[in-house]
Amino acid sequence: MRIVVGSDHAGLVLKNDLMSYMSERGLEPVDLGTHDTSSCDYPDFAEKVARAVAAGESPWGLLVCGTGVGMSMAANKVPGVRAAVISDTFSAAATRQHNNANVLCLGERVVGAGLARAILDAWLGASFEGGRHQRRVNKMNALHTKAG
Repeated sequence: MRIVVGSDHAGLVLKNDLMSYMSERGLEPVDLGTHDTSSCDYPDFAEKVARAVAAGESPWGLLVCGTGVGMSMAANKVPGVRAAVISDTFSAAATRQHNNANVLCLGERVVGAGLARAILDAWLGASFEGGRHQRRVNKMNALHTKAG
């Protein structure tokens, strides 16, 4: 399974750890940057990952910054992306099951590597339930086309 991955400088260490973890599990992480600890802007990497997911280059995206919040806010500006910042395994599974999230956002300053791995496992292990949740996802997607 191919997963596009990005981080800013504040998420680099956790991103690299999770990329190694995904490779060990037989997944195919694709690193869209950043690649060093030089200060950079998280929206640039959120956009790269979000556009790759929206274009169908990968069904899933993973973004890491200091808190995960900035990445999720930026990624959600791209139509077709449903990014969720997560810090526990219950929410990781629920956001896939109920919201059909396609981009997982984590905060390196919020979760450690062990918890981040557990969150990633829970997120990837869950499936969208459809049904009544599909109607709600459709409404979220329609917000991109409404004038505001």
